[in-house]
Amino acid sequence: MSDHDGARLFRETWIAGVHKHFPGEPKPGYVTPWDDTPEWERKAAGAVYQQVRQFLELSTGHAARLTREQKGRFVATCWTAQMFKHFEDPKPGYVADWADLPDWQRETDCDIFEAIEGSPNR
Repeated sequence: MSDHDGARLFRETWIAGVHKHFPGEPKPGYVTPWDDTPEWERKAAGAVYQQVRQFLELSTGHAARLTREQKGRFVATCWTAQMFKHFEDPKPGYVADWADLPDWQRETDCDIFEAIEGSPNR
């Protein structure tokens, strides 16, 4: 999968997860379609996709044994690093620790890891 396609998979899985797990009506920015997603966010999504993909490759398939929560934590940590990369002083919610994230966001991060895990590696 190309970097662009990986970034798009990340974003589309995020949007699907928000629709599935968010209680009530999500903020419009949470479900902005790919074509309207800011460039920094596309780059961040692509970087996290690549980090998960590399993690899966380096574990030679053993990452499948991680719990769903461990998978989501990995995505959340990678995303936090991207927020520090793209913002000098990111909002606290952008860099919150796993325990401080809302349930819907944790579930969505888990979904993202599993989507990447299940995607073809080309």
